Amino acid sequence: VQLQASGGGLVQAGGSLRLSCAASGLTFRRYSMGWFRQAPGKEREFVAVISSSGGSTYYADSAKGRFTISRDNAKNTVYLQMNSLKPEDTAVYYCAADLDTGNFYFTAGVYDYWGQGTQVTVSS
Repeated sequence: VQLQASGGGLVQAGGSLRLSCAASGLTFRRYSMGWFRQAPGKEREFVAVISSSGGSTYYADSAKGRFTISRDNAKNTVYLQMNSLKPEDTAVYYCAADLDTGNFYFTAGVYDYWGQGTQVTVSS
């Protein structure tokens, strides 16, 4: 299984980025997909999750109203559109896959597969 995250970069506060995560080696449509992030010296934290069908989503409070998670099951890809970025959004962003059992999980340890991470840096 491979999850390949991309789309990170350096952006000014208030700007936008769109992260992508391309999956292979798994039946993508059976997995909920999550985005997590980890800033230097901090624990990995939940950002957003989307159900296997794409019909349900959930966001961390820090992401609500600014970030949008979506997926394209035909392309085996999940996205994270990030708008109105703030310096505190600076982190390595990871995508992760969890076999969809009908529940959302916000703890990193539950997820079965992880991407390598993509760096997002927001300057003030």
